[in-house]
Amino acid sequence: MSAPAITLVEVTDRPLDLAAHEAAVADRRAGAVVSFQGVVRDHDHGRAVVSLDYEGHPSAAQVLREVAAEIAADPDVYVVAVSHRVGPLAIGDVALVAAVSTAHRAAAFTACARLVDEAKARLPIWKRQVFADGTEEWVNCP
Repeated sequence: MSAPAITLVEVTDRPLDLAAHEAAVADRRAGAVVSFQGVVRDHDHGRAVVSLDYEGHPSAAQVLREVAAEIAADPDVYVVAVSHRVGPLAIGDVALVAAVSTAHRAAAFTACARLVDEAKARLPIWKRQVFADGTEEWVNCP
């Protein structure tokens, strides 16, 4: 059996492509590919959101690689791909994409959920939301 692979791990200001992440985790052994897109929504806690900006610490890409490596170390996981966007994003833009391949669906769902949860918990990327009333708020800021 070959070692797990990590592909397409990046923090970028370019639009993210779900299909590219799914293709990056393709593996002949895989019976399951599970993917996730985190999309900018137009509301948060009952307030209308008009836009947001993600700011990333210079270590963000390295932290994301570490998270991907931890998920890839699971013996059930074949390939992992994950990217997070930084910079200004509009409603409907994709902020986070993750994809995982495994032999079976349960393991793929579990691994992809862990990948997203760990990335959200550990990435030094902060979000500034701009609300329809002109106010703003920083989220996940230390």
